[in-house]
Amino acid sequence: MKPIFADDAAIDYAVTLLRQGRLVAFPTETVYGLGADASNPDAVRRIFQAKGRPADHPLIVHIPSVDCLNDWALTVPETAQRLAARFWPGPLALILNKRHEVPLVVTGGQNTVGLRMPDHPVALHLLRAFGGGIAAPSANRFCRISPTQAIHVEEELGDAVELILDGGACQVGVESTIVDLSGNRPKLLRPGHITRHEIEAVLQTELIIVSTQSEQSNQAEMRAPGMMVVHYAPVTEAMLCPVDRLSEMLQELTLRNKKIGMLVYSLEQPENGLTRIIRMPEQTNDYAQALYASLRELDSLQLDMILVEQPPNTEAWRAINDRLCKATSAYQPKNLS
Repeated sequence: MKPIFADDAAIDYAVTLLRQGRLVAFPTETVYGLGADASNPDAVRRIFQAKGRPADHPLIVHIPSVDCLNDWALTVPETAQRLAARFWPGPLALILNKRHEVPLVVTGGQNTVGLRMPDHPVALHLLRAFGGGIAAPSANRFCRISPTQAIHVEEELGDAVELILDGGACQVGVESTIVDLSGNRPKLLRPGHITRHEIEAVLQTELIIVSTQSEQSNQAEMRAPGMMVVHYAPVTEAMLCPVDRLSEMLQELTLRNKKIGMLVYSLEQPENGLTRIIRMPEQTNDYAQALYASLRELDSLQLDMILVEQPPNTEAWRAINDRLCKATSAYQPKNLS
């Protein structure tokens, strides 16, 4: 399916398709989403089929306004009202206890539902014209690199999606922050563009930080999208390396005539016949926006390995490090043997 420019006519057509229970890919400020009518269980199942996504992995429902929270949530706590007032529209998803009529296929069988109001003109126009909630995970194969351009959706999903609305490159570039407000204390389930400290400043309380599922607990309840150990990953093997190990790793691999791609932001490293280097921005927001497109570019080159320079281990880089850790393996000296 070729992307089409998201003008008024295209959005009207997208609304028609959604009401028919079909799939529409559309841009948000974070990544492109693969959307279906969230009130139509059969339509939502098509999302799982197109992505190859396990049925117990919940989806986020995109809504056109804060007022729509009450259409999906059993109750809307004061904490949710405060966060929505401060950050919506924006890259923040809230986990709330769901209304009885919300289909369990949307929630992965759980009694909670993820909700957000995206900050993108195309997404908001589509949601308002549709007049309901659109369930939309990232428009890619399960666990693969999220799409930040319409052409990425075309390359990844092809004719599995009936329409791809092209709204340009996504401005944020990594998935939304997810905060669970369904219990007694707020929990950060997935870091994103909106930081832990920004959320805590609004709530005036510390967030409980929930770790990614461990290898041993992969069958445990999947509370929210993006909590797998492996996610956002290229097909090419990728490794996250401290900067002081990158040159050593590169030398060992090139001596073995391996074709290498590198994502670096501080290391000065010239290209050669076996090495393709993408220099990443040094600012976190710019880095995040470029991350998935850069990984996709390297993944398309039929390389033997992608090496990624480890960013700083600071709060500002938390979301980027989260995505990189799930997309790569960690550096291990034994890998040089």
